Amino acid sequence: MNRTADRTAVFETMPVRQAVCRQIIPAIASQMIALIYNLADTYFVGMLNEPNQTAAITVVYSSFVMLTAISNLFGVGGASALSRALGVKRQGDAEGISALSFWGGLGSAILFSFIFFSFARPILTACGATPDVYEVAYRYALWVVVFGGPGTILNTLLANLVRAEGSAAAAAFGVSMGGILNILLDPFFVLPQFLGMGAEGAGIATAISNTAAALYFLAYIAGKRGKTVVCIDPIRLRCAGRYLKTVLLIGFPSAVQYALTVVAIAAQSRFVSQYTTEAMAALGIVKKLDQLPLYFSIGVSSGLLPLLAYNYSAGSQERRRRAFRFGTSVSLAFSLLCLAVYELFAPSLAALFIRDPETIQYGADFLRRMVTAMPMMSVCYPMIIQFQAMGKFKESLVCSVLRKGVLDIPLLFLMNGLLGLYGCMWVQPIVDAISLTAAGYFYLRLRKREGI
Repeated sequence: MNRTADRTAVFETMPVRQAVCRQIIPAIASQMIALIYNLADTYFVGMLNEPNQTAAITVVYSSFVMLTAISNLFGVGGASALSRALGVKRQGDAEGISALSFWGGLGSAILFSFIFFSFARPILTACGATPDVYEVAYRYALWVVVFGGPGTILNTLLANLVRAEGSAAAAAFGVSMGGILNILLDPFFVLPQFLGMGAEGAGIATAISNTAAALYFLAYIAGKRGKTVVCIDPIRLRCAGRYLKTVLLIGFPSAVQYALTVVAIAAQSRFVSQYTTEAMAALGIVKKLDQLPLYFSIGVSSGLLPLLAYNYSAGSQERRRRAFRFGTSVSLAFSLLCLAVYELFAPSLAALFIRDPETIQYGADFLRRMVTAMPMMSVCYPMIIQFQAMGKFKESLVCSVLRKGVLDIPLLFLMNGLLGLYGCMWVQPIVDAISLTAAGYFYLRLRKREGI
């Protein structure tokens, strides 16, 4: 079977559960590796048993998320548009869409790195960097955001484009390779028995790893020239105007969701920084732990997006619905398992990252509250991705904005006033419940109105 026929089989003729598994398993695997290397920074820096070093990573995390927002603007928007172009057999359009996505992402990456470098102090201060944390946070951010930012953005963006044509395994390999490299480099740069650079060393390891992954994808595309619709030839930009609106409209809700995540994380960090450095360090640890079900759901959703977009544009609505239901049930089942494990073993999980007793206690208390949002998120995230796969801008934007940003800050003031520090940890479960309700309403309305 040739490459094109194999890709078509995944989208059109392969049994639905087999097709979903073929797409989501590599995507989940790559997300798990990405999670591990994100955890690796916190884990190895936590081994220093210096809360200000762990707190520095927490402060920079919101800026790191902004890199994902930029990547998703062109990566998710481009992936959805590319898969829908393939669904109606327009390979030339798919190639133009991928070129626009690549160059748009690269230009945005360079611009964001420059802006962050120019305004690092006010940005990090706004994200909760206190005087005893700022210098460590700045050195970490210099590598992760400024030098490593373009590699991070292109790594995620190109993985989305490669996955969008049905090459989920190749996308997973690239992301996983970068993650494994980061895990190997972290102890060498961070720990005192080697270079002993602390959080700054973790930043160097992350920058090297993401850049290496981006270079892999560029080599993959060059090697598959003529066999892949993913194209970065700048000559294709001559027709960029035809695709720009489609890519940006679909990618915008994902970008907004992650950009508002930056605001929400920064606001939460700001509230928590009013208490103790140990509480800030604990928040950073919990933000890493609660990423396990989140990254799993992102993996499921990333794998589903090409299937949903292709079948929607091809008019195969029953196949799209079955793929969505199966993928979402996998996401929900895993999140429920995580909920049970986290509630039972919260102190032990927090202790994996640091030995400070006060930080561990804060971490366990935070985790048990925040993880209650995960089952709702595990359904809401695939629903938002489905709206994007279908090209439904309004629905995906409203749900994305509700999930992050619009409700978070007012609720932080309210819950902090009512319940203090621990009240801040109930904000995300409340927000996810509201967002899921809105997503369900929009989907039922679309089914009734358009028969999808």
